[in-house]
Amino acid sequence: MAIKLENVGIAVRDIEAAIAFFTDLGLTVVGRDEVSGEWASTAVGLDGNHAKVAMLQTPGGQGQLELFEYIHPDAIETTPTLPNEIGMHRVAFSVDDIDAALEIAARHGCHPLRGVANYENIYKLTYVRGPSGIIVMLAQDLRTS
Repeated sequence: MAIKLENVGIAVRDIEAAIAFFTDLGLTVVGRDEVSGEWASTAVGLDGNHAKVAMLQTPGGQGQLELFEYIHPDAIETTPTLPNEIGMHRVAFSVDDIDAALEIAARHGCHPLRGVANYENIYKLTYVRGPSGIIVMLAQDLRTS
């Protein structure tokens, strides 16, 4: 059986803020829609499912994020996840300039959880608390810089 990862879906409280953050980091919006109806309720398993959706793609098209903001049912606010909690909790990006990426993140009010680490002079990396509490890992390969 062949298998291919299509995208990672992330529910957000403000889709416009999330789009602004990820497009400033370099992703491109490749589609937007508003979905509802029986098919959407069946696929997702939520009665009356109605959401705004945006698909974003990394440069070169290797990865995609699907962002969605629920209109119905109401989104459920939770406390932001911690790096050691079970379940999906972060999205990771390679960047060629981590300092520039952190400047972009800061313009959106998003800052490292603790700081920027240097892993054996191979990578500089950090976790940033992004829009809607999403943990975004940024990593710069120092061997190619």
